[in-house]
Amino acid sequence: MRHPPRSVLLAVAGAVALVGSALVPVVSASGATPACTVQYTVTGQWDTGFQASVTITNNMAAMSGWSLGFGFANGQKVTQGWSAKWSQSGTTVTAANESWNGVLATGASVSAGFLGSWSGSNAVPTAFKLNGTTCNVDSEPTPTPTPTPTGPPGTGTAPALHVLGTKLVDAGGTAHRLLGVNRSGGEFMCVQGYGIWDGPVDDAAIKAIADWKANAVRIPLNEECWLGLSNVKSEYAGANYINAVKDLVARVESFGMTPILDLHWSYGQYTGNSAGCSDVHATCQKPMPDAQYSPSFWSSVAGTFKDDPAAVFDLFNEPYPDRATSTAAQAWACWRDGGTCPGIGYEVAGMQDLVDAVRSAGAQNVIMIGGLAYSNDLSQWPAYRPTDPAGNLVAAYHVYNFNTCASESCWNSTLAPVAAQVPLVAGEIGENTCSHAFVDQVMKWFDDRGLSYLGWTWNTWDCSSGPSLISDYSGTPTAYGTGLRDHLQAVNS
Repeated sequence: MRHPPRSVLLAVAGAVALVGSALVPVVSASGATPACTVQYTVTGQWDTGFQASVTITNNMAAMSGWSLGFGFANGQKVTQGWSAKWSQSGTTVTAANESWNGVLATGASVSAGFLGSWSGSNAVPTAFKLNGTTCNVDSEPTPTPTPTPTGPPGTGTAPALHVLGTKLVDAGGTAHRLLGVNRSGGEFMCVQGYGIWDGPVDDAAIKAIADWKANAVRIPLNEECWLGLSNVKSEYAGANYINAVKDLVARVESFGMTPILDLHWSYGQYTGNSAGCSDVHATCQKPMPDAQYSPSFWSSVAGTFKDDPAAVFDLFNEPYPDRATSTAAQAWACWRDGGTCPGIGYEVAGMQDLVDAVRSAGAQNVIMIGGLAYSNDLSQWPAYRPTDPAGNLVAAYHVYNFNTCASESCWNSTLAPVAAQVPLVAGEIGENTCSHAFVDQVMKWFDDRGLSYLGWTWNTWDCSSGPSLISDYSGTPTAYGTGLRDHLQAVNS
């Protein structure tokens, strides 16, 4: 779903809640100002992998190109990286500048990040050289990773889910529908410098969602915030952002609800048909995920949550390569395979690339994949379905009253055949009238077929800027939200 205008977002900035704390092993120099300083940060760590960043500050003469070298001592391996050309020979790691960040003025800093593997221990490197010159050499010990918060006592435990035929089922094989809401905020607040969440995500705020009898919460995310890229304020990025997401996931699960982690805003400049913005950064919905960062994002998210079978992954919010390409066949090929896609100026990560990134990280979690036309077109989804060795794919669909496929006749002709082959989840339903006549129709059609749906959105925006379910975070519904609340309480009572 598109978001309210910037003026609305500025108005809610005061309601920001920053949750979590950074895991920051820091390498720092003492005494006189060194020729260069390096801050090395482990932003996330799981059983066999980790995510880290390096921030280089140059105190020498200006450079037109840079190369940072350091050594690992415990068998760590760099597996993929960003904002630098990463390589490793034995224990020696090298990060060389990209074409766009090679100039490093006196006193200037540059950041880059990577994913790596480890076993036994994950010690912080203690020696760094920038263009052959030794930077700081003293290091603090790696702190013990902060445990994932378990959240407050809630009303239940979220079920472990997997795909069985055309249904989502729990560990005992019982069919399970995802019926809930979207909790927008994590995709836009951080990248615009306002915080991490739009409004509170504490015990009371999450209990209010559960009190509607929701059993699922979709959580939109921002890939640049998760990866800690330098354009995002550090207090809202990297470890701070990751820990805030982990805390919210744990809190949602403690109330018996399924968390759905959604890549909503991503990198890549697109100025073609239906462009949401001209910015290269992750400040709006792009037509497709980018090959530069999106696979790394999903490798890290999957590594972080691979031991949590209750968490569901939604690979990309609303693809729309069909607005850029000349034919539907080109759009669906771009959707699945990525690469160089007609009309899109950056290299695309296809849905197969992202499925592979999740599975290569060792995660067997359920994966949702939306179709074309902002996830409103699933007509060729079965034909272009990515390969999944885990067999845990779900077709994701979005529908609003203003969409092309927003009638029972379209649902019967295009959705029913998909639902006859794979589980179908409407990750977003809504209407822009601040009423609920349309979503009532959607819910009835999905109820009649035992399918899943989630309302957009659990935020206190005025209805004039988009479908808003609530007027306050204690759960007071708008006229539109009343329809969803009453229906959920009836269905799940």
